[in-house]
Amino acid sequence: MTTLRDGLKRAGFAVADIRRIVLTHAHEDHCGLARVLRDEAKDAQVFVHGWETGHRAGRLEHEENLRLLTQAGVPAEEIGMMRRLYESVREYADSLEDDHCSELNDGDELEFETGVLRVLHTPGHTPGSCSFIREADRTVIAGDCVLKRITPNPMLSPDPIDPSRRFRSLAEYLVSLARVRSFAPTLIYGGHGEPIHDFEEVFNRYVRAIRERQSDVISLVPKTGATAWEVSRSLFPNTDDVHRFLGVSEAVAHLDQAHSDGKIGLEIGDGREVYRKLAAD
Repeated sequence: MTTLRDGLKRAGFAVADIRRIVLTHAHEDHCGLARVLRDEAKDAQVFVHGWETGHRAGRLEHEENLRLLTQAGVPAEEIGMMRRLYESVREYADSLEDDHCSELNDGDELEFETGVLRVLHTPGHTPGSCSFIREADRTVIAGDCVLKRITPNPMLSPDPIDPSRRFRSLAEYLVSLARVRSFAPTLIYGGHGEPIHDFEEVFNRYVRAIRERQSDVISLVPKTGATAWEVSRSLFPNTDDVHRFLGVSEAVAHLDQAHSDGKIGLEIGDGREVYRKLAAD
């Protein structure tokens, strides 16, 4: 809060002047201070897309999240470790109840004294991720949809419409990337790292990286079969801590895409999904 207060002061404002707190998505590093800021600002409204749930409680605290990890073949002891790690992360973020938030919808316009931002629903990193465009100069605030140095993780999430199903994060993310590109943005502010002045270069680099990762994932699927967890451990053998959750998220997203494209087979048994290399014709 000290850094935020100092930044506001340099701009000629105070926390009490804040009227809206607009979240790109509900991961702890993007919404952690929302409740504290709202309470200190007194009259501020918090805005978030209706498909986001991370602001309500830790992402591994709900049964549907645990079921997705089990389906991916993650061992029970690993799930327990991931959950404990995220519980420690949650210490840095106060949860918000639904009645604390106003809902963002695609196409909404947020009016400010100096202009208007239009809401772009850009799912992929999370189901409810949103970007915001100032159409007057095609400036975009993209959260974690677009980052200069790294490709965002397509996070393992329940489908917001049918929580018994898995959200197809990579397929949705590719659509979101194309949508951002359709606005020919001149400047993009991502949630981490430097601003982006040449989105076309970043877009093409992302597409190449996703294709390469897809090829790597498919190559790790044996004829005898493997779970997403097993693929993730082969893909990222040296990861530990929270990165194991990110690793299995990455593997699941690419396996979903490869299966949807008819490049690998899928069998479901005993609550686990097993992917197999297709037999040659």
